[in-house]
Amino acid sequence: MSSKKVLPKNRRYTEQQKEQAVRLVQLAREEGRGYAAVQRIADQLGYGVESVRQWVKQADVDAGEKAGLTTEDRQRMRELEAENRELRRVNGILEAAASFFGAELDRRSKR
Repeated sequence: MSSKKVLPKNRRYTEQQKEQAVRLVQLAREEGRGYAAVQRIADQLGYGVESVRQWVKQADVDAGEKAGLTTEDRQRMRELEAENRELRRVNGILEAAASFFGAELDRRSKR
């Protein structure tokens, strides 16, 4: 029988849980344990290894230790994408309204 833990697929972690895992991995790395620390810490806490790896990677980016989009930049990008979707939706409504009223004016002028 396998000793692997089965973790729920869509488990939600609190910010405190994420921060704790990242701190523990960072401490283990400082002690020279490298990235094997991610596996060990994830197992100890009962978290998904890939989740912990991603949190540590993002923390490294946010700290300027690695290249990539910071958490703040990612949030701003999501906001801009949502605003862009809304503007496209509104623009579509305005185009439909202009077309409707333009056609109505054409019908009235032909009478």
